Amino acid sequence: MNEKTTISNPRRNFEIAAVLITGLGRFLFVEFLDLRFLYISSACIFWMVYIFLRKKEIPQILNYWGLNFHNFKKTFLELLPIAVILSIAFYFIGNKLGTNILNINIIPILLIYPIWGIIQQFIMIGIFARNLKDGDQINLPTAGVVLIAATLFAIVHFPFLILVAATFLLAIVYVNLYFKERNLLVMGIYHGWIGGLFFYTIMERDPFFEVFGTNLF
Repeated sequence: MNEKTTISNPRRNFEIAAVLITGLGRFLFVEFLDLRFLYISSACIFWMVYIFLRKKEIPQILNYWGLNFHNFKKTFLELLPIAVILSIAFYFIGNKLGTNILNINIIPILLIYPIWGIIQQFIMIGIFARNLKDGDQINLPTAGVVLIAATLFAIVHFPFLILVAATFLLAIVYVNLYFKERNLLVMGIYHGWIGGLFFYTIMERDPFFEVFGTNLF
């Protein structure tokens, strides 16, 4: 992540704008048009194509973004206790609140959702936060970048206030770790796992059924 990579200010501005448009798109396609699958699949395709094209232009860009296996094991082990504690807490809190609808549908979600989790962490941290920190147009302290990125990540999860609060706190941890050269892939994987469990236990929502309109079996 420390590799020297020169990115122009117009490019950084374009990437930040693309992140904001992606975030705004969620409100239009998910909250108003109820096209969750279309939104997620379109966002994933756009950003994966963008990653591919940038990789062709700048071979070391993946290292700059943290999309590699550097510190993969270290980051995985650092976040593991947090993930375990949160998972246990979600399960028992969900039982207490009567919102725990954990069922077999979560299996494909735990396999698929990390892909979307990686894309989310990439655009919010690898693109948005990284450009704010490394760009020379605005001189922001690291703490300011962390707060702005966490706030934006929380806002895009509105109107579910409990999800807004959870993503804000988790983003603070993730962005801080990222700037200490932790692995972005691991953060995306954990985001997918923790987020998937959060939906089933606390939000009383079944993402698999919401997207595909049917149960696994």
